Amino acid sequence: MPCYNEAESLPEFARRTKQVLAALGCRHEILLVNDGSRDGTLAVAKSLAAADPCIRVVNLLRNFGHQAAVTAGLDLTESDIVVLIDSDLQDPPEVIVEMVAEWEKGADVAYGKRRHRSGETGLKLFTAGAFYRLMRCLTKTHIPEDTGDFRLMDSRVVKVLRGMREQHRFIRGMVAWIGGVQVPVYYDRESRFAGLSKYPYAKMISFAIDAITSFSIVPLRLVTCLALGILLLALVAAGIVFVIKLVNPGFFIPGFPAMMITVIFFGGVQLLALGVIGEYTGRMYEAVKLRPLYIVEAVYGGTASSHAGCLNPDPSTTSKSGG
Repeated sequence: MPCYNEAESLPEFARRTKQVLAALGCRHEILLVNDGSRDGTLAVAKSLAAADPCIRVVNLLRNFGHQAAVTAGLDLTESDIVVLIDSDLQDPPEVIVEMVAEWEKGADVAYGKRRHRSGETGLKLFTAGAFYRLMRCLTKTHIPEDTGDFRLMDSRVVKVLRGMREQHRFIRGMVAWIGGVQVPVYYDRESRFAGLSKYPYAKMISFAIDAITSFSIVPLRLVTCLALGILLLALVAAGIVFVIKLVNPGFFIPGFPAMMITVIFFGGVQLLALGVIGEYTGRMYEAVKLRPLYIVEAVYGGTASSHAGCLNPDPSTTSKSGG
């Protein structure tokens, strides 16, 4: 569970999640990844870990972003199945029961698919829908619409994910790319239990760009098609002008506005092409630096690995590492 400024919702999230796990009756561990929160999230998480030996807290050195925090959690857990869920209670922990049932039937991935989304504006719903439909047109990987990162994954899928270390991460797309038996579990998304959304529109746009450039080279091809189309139109226009000049030499009056429109149009096309190429080049530049995706400041709790209901492969409370 990645956590960023979720001090108000964490106790209720832990309570509801523990109820679900108790109903399942399975050995478990709750891994809270604090992604550089600026409120009291770390203190609340540590108090929960102190009271429950099945809760472990991974504290990142600073805010690395949601997808990096998810990666840290996936790297530091070992189990037959892993459930990825945000701690803001918009995705109900109770849905995990249905996901486990699908896994027992043979699913490699059981992903949450939203029927209804409470507490979200019409603009956000529209942009989210447009994003998934755009991804469907641009990529060969089928990424289910109206989904998030809320999902259950078999250990085989998690193992493959650990080997995928690209800097600009789109976890739900990476899981879809892996393949296997992936089934939806439908649910109604709730309003936030407390606090404000950690994904404003600027972050959503950045996330969408990361997703598109990570899974598609179609924008580069579109720029090439645009250049070829403009070249073709220019040749046609030149031919038309040449014929008109032959038939009626005085038809055209040279003008400054026409010249400026032409210059601005082609200049805009060139800048667009450079911008798209720059997006991909910048991602290659960041990839070749091979910097860690995250840095773990410390791991707290989980010391009672022998607890009957807990699964804790690494009970260290002071480990520091990068990933």
